[in-house]
Amino acid sequence: MLKKLTAMATILAATQSFADCEVDREIRFAGMNWLSNMVMVDIERTILEKGYGCKTAIETGGTLPMLTALVRGDVDVMSEGWINSIEEPFTKAVNEGKVKSLGDVYSGGVETWWIPKYVADKNPGLKSVADLPKYKELFLDPEEPGKGRFYNCPAGWVCEIINSNLFKAFGLEDDYLLYSPGTGAALDAALSSAMKRKRNVVFYYWTPTPLAGKFDLVPLEMPAYNAEGHLCNARSDCETPYAGAYPKARVETAVGTPFANEAPELTKFLDNVSLPTQTVSELLAWADDNSAESSEVAEHFLKTQPQIWQQWVPADVAKKLNASL
Repeated sequence: MLKKLTAMATILAATQSFADCEVDREIRFAGMNWLSNMVMVDIERTILEKGYGCKTAIETGGTLPMLTALVRGDVDVMSEGWINSIEEPFTKAVNEGKVKSLGDVYSGGVETWWIPKYVADKNPGLKSVADLPKYKELFLDPEEPGKGRFYNCPAGWVCEIINSNLFKAFGLEDDYLLYSPGTGAALDAALSSAMKRKRNVVFYYWTPTPLAGKFDLVPLEMPAYNAEGHLCNARSDCETPYAGAYPKARVETAVGTPFANEAPELTKFLDNVSLPTQTVSELLAWADDNSAESSEVAEHFLKTQPQIWQQWVPADVAKKLNASL
């Protein structure tokens, strides 16, 4: 009898919990297939389910199809949208009132050229891309005597074209070989191997990533970003490459306007979600080291860093979530 009463109480509590949610249907998340996005989705879904008593689901697809789904109302939440890649349709959707931007979910993703901190510490004069010709001896290419090796991004990526044009714009062709590792996995393996052995290396990369979570990286200074110049750099037929930085990455959370109107408190929570980029990189590094799924990374974050996520939610929601972890 006691077991039956306990079971009934559990069912009643669960029913009451789901009744607390602002919406009486599943909240649908855009699930893009890179790890940082999947981790953010699982963090937010866990908070909604265990803290707010909501039901959630994931719709999978690429960034542009998921934006289209958000506009149509087939998806409610895009947790991590890299807006630079969808800027025109995203801005149009916001201006038409179909999508509501909630602003940056990270302190800022970065694309640029890097050296490891141990290289920067030993060579304080190497601060900018313009300094590279004077330091090519540090990065000698084993297959091209007299030239340094610069690790480009993988073949076929847009950044391969951009870096090729930057190479010309900075006048590095006489001093460095633009080395292509072939794939993203090959680039990661080459850079990880070099930095584990404290070898000198200069390379293109981006954050948040596991690599940035495992190693201290220092960006090389570049002249300011110029929109027109960067657009030219992204074209293989660019006649006058521009010597300037990549744009600051816009990584934003967005919700469908109907959802924002239907669930103002949940929208407020999603608006509060913000993580330092380095924290995300460290979470991705933990996932890599532990062969963890995104749901396991989300649980690890919620258990170990309450000082961050408790700022996103009311005290009663935090109490419910803590009790469930």
